[in-house]
Amino acid sequence: MIAIVLAALVALLVSLFGTRSFIRFLVKHHYGQFIRQDGPTSHLTKRGTPTMGGVVILVAAVLGWGAGSLATGRAPSASAWLVMFLTCGLGFIGFLDDYTKIRQQRSLGLSPVAKMVGQGVVGVVFSILVLQFPNGNGLKPASTKISFLRDTPVDLAFAGTALGVVLFVVWANFLVTAWSNAVNLTDGLDGLATGASMLVFGAYLMVTVWQINQNCQRFVESTTACYEVRDPRDLAIIAASLMGACFGFLWWNASPAKIFMGDTGALALGGALAGISIVSRTEILAAIIGGLFVIILMSDVIQIGYFKATGRRVFKMAPLHHHFELTGWGEVTIVIRFWLIAALCAGLGLGLFYGEWVVT
Repeated sequence: MIAIVLAALVALLVSLFGTRSFIRFLVKHHYGQFIRQDGPTSHLTKRGTPTMGGVVILVAAVLGWGAGSLATGRAPSASAWLVMFLTCGLGFIGFLDDYTKIRQQRSLGLSPVAKMVGQGVVGVVFSILVLQFPNGNGLKPASTKISFLRDTPVDLAFAGTALGVVLFVVWANFLVTAWSNAVNLTDGLDGLATGASMLVFGAYLMVTVWQINQNCQRFVESTTACYEVRDPRDLAIIAASLMGACFGFLWWNASPAKIFMGDTGALALGGALAGISIVSRTEILAAIIGGLFVIILMSDVIQIGYFKATGRRVFKMAPLHHHFELTGWGEVTIVIRFWLIAALCAGLGLGLFYGEWVVT
């Protein structure tokens, strides 16, 4: 528990004080945000606000994870390395996107194809490696089974290992792409994605701590209620680090934002959520805990699909938070109400997780 608390504290302090210094650096070099012209007109006043704040979130999370790992007195596990690889890999793709926007002074960065290829390469490497590295008990970081609150009987390797690996790579990359894009779409109002991410990783901190205490590897004889998760302690340290990093960054990102996380932070946080859900064997549960991200992503999908099919729009503008902006809601009102929805989703997910253990 000391390692988990230390990870959160280090990440919070690095993010809180590091963001202030990073803002000064970005302002000095005129690294500001360029606002899309087809967005809400109220956002034009945000032009020039420093961006790429996700760099601080990543650095804080990595340092927090490192401090927590040192406190355990052992080397980080394969699960931890792979989740952080996915997080930092997608963060690097986001950094290239943000830097391209700044260098070319436009609101569009990398081309959609380039971004998808980058996400795909990182996702494929992660999904292949996460099925390797069995520990002394034969547990690997992930399995080919679809998971909800734990692994379900639905196995992607139903027709053999080779096909199972291929299907798992497709499934894992779908999750990586979906979550990274969902967080990226949510990052449209000051503090919205940061606050929601803090709540989601806080919920996953509780999930992984429970998995530590009820892990099958701790019992001589496995019970139906225990969790077959390879490295829950390391996942708890990572979740605590990400929660602390978001907490510190929110101090500067809350309305009126002094800095934006940019794609650097959004893609990294989405990748971290995907990675933790896969390695903690809670892939479907993540859609409940991160329900706000799912709602916002689906609003964009519905808008695009309906417009292509009928030529009309369901919402005044997508993603959903922009729709409420155009109906007259204030930005702070939207953010707080969406935070409440995020908290309800996280609470519901935790309730289902704990309730299943009680009943089992």
